[in-house]
Amino acid sequence: MKEIDKIALLYLKDGQILSTLSKGKDTYYLPGGKRELNETDEQTLIRECKEELTIDIKEDTIKYYGTFKAQAHGKAEGIIVKMTCYTAEFIGEIRPSSEIQEIRWLNYKDIDIISPVDKLIFKDLHEKGLLIEM
Repeated sequence: MKEIDKIALLYLKDGQILSTLSKGKDTYYLPGGKRELNETDEQTLIRECKEELTIDIKEDTIKYYGTFKAQAHGKAEGIIVKMTCYTAEFIGEIRPSSEIQEIRWLNYKDIDIISPVDKLIFKDLHEKGLLIEM
């Protein structure tokens, strides 16, 4: 079984969560991405958020939230995504980079337009009262 190692930012506000739609994709994903060679989780989170959202993560505010695994969206059966999630504060204004088509605030009702691993994260956040149904 192959596992894709990804890191994600959980940025919640007013019961909604920030999500991104990459160019050429049909599914929303939490901001973040794959680790590069020898990167720590924190380094990956900082780099990916800069690349996708043009923000600077404050390293000393990064907090581990949880790790979730599910079938990788659009990949062959048995390819799993391991998504390690963090919360963090940042500096700058959230703007989509060249690889991001849209940035959108999602709530629990949007569960049908996200990837399988994000569905697990949405369910966890919803059960904890952090992500509401609007």
